[in-house]
Amino acid sequence: MTTERDIFAALRAALAGVHQGYVENPGLWLDPEREVRTGTPEIVLAEGKSMEQLEESVRLMLAETGRVIVSRLAESQRRHLQAAFPSAVWRHNPGGRTAVISGPEYQRPHSGGRVGVLTAGASDFPAADEARLVAEEMGCSVRLYQDVGVAGLHRLVVPLRELLDWEADVLIVAAGMDGVLPSVVSGLVPLPVIGLPTPVGYGVGGRGEAALLSMLQTCAPGLAVVNIDNGVGAGIAAARVANVAARARGRVQAGVRSDSRGS
Repeated sequence: MTTERDIFAALRAALAGVHQGYVENPGLWLDPEREVRTGTPEIVLAEGKSMEQLEESVRLMLAETGRVIVSRLAESQRRHLQAAFPSAVWRHNPGGRTAVISGPEYQRPHSGGRVGVLTAGASDFPAADEARLVAEEMGCSVRLYQDVGVAGLHRLVVPLRELLDWEADVLIVAAGMDGVLPSVVSGLVPLPVIGLPTPVGYGVGGRGEAALLSMLQTCAPGLAVVNIDNGVGAGIAAARVANVAARARGRVQAGVRSDSRGS
């Protein structure tokens, strides 16, 4: 991805009547230039789309960018797309709810950003792994540790130390139940922390409401929170932070090399 971005190019094209990404039938208007404009790829939400809309979305994005990310993908939709695009390369998380479909020649970017992901419990893995997949597709390296929640807080020590030694740029912490782990982590580390509430729990608040409210009411100032089960949003937010940090590192390193040559 180029760092020389004209963020208003798409707006000017639309005002001039150029409808890039528009598919008149079945009524789609995709945004293939989003990744160039914002660093965030267009992500196709499969949920609620007809098979025709989904197939055309994938077809257009593959033609324009060589790769498409599809979220909330049902098994029947996955089978349909695999039959429709037999030569495509597939990458998806174990739960299969998010998939990356690319052409054989597509090369994933590498930004140098570093994202750490922690889950409070093993049940929080689907949302956390969705965040991992998205952050990787935005060029980041990701390290994910599972089942380190507050019921056994000693489990957190080694993963957190390893992420700090790795010099992670940002952390995503996924938690259901009482949703406390993001606050604990945010109170310990000098890094941006993104809380990812998950719909895991019992009874009242068991669909993620309790975890979300707990994170929003954190006593650790600075914790940022995405919506319940929004692994895509957490992955994008983390990758944006990490990629900005990576670009800053690159400028510093370039300056050091320049100074050493001049001295």
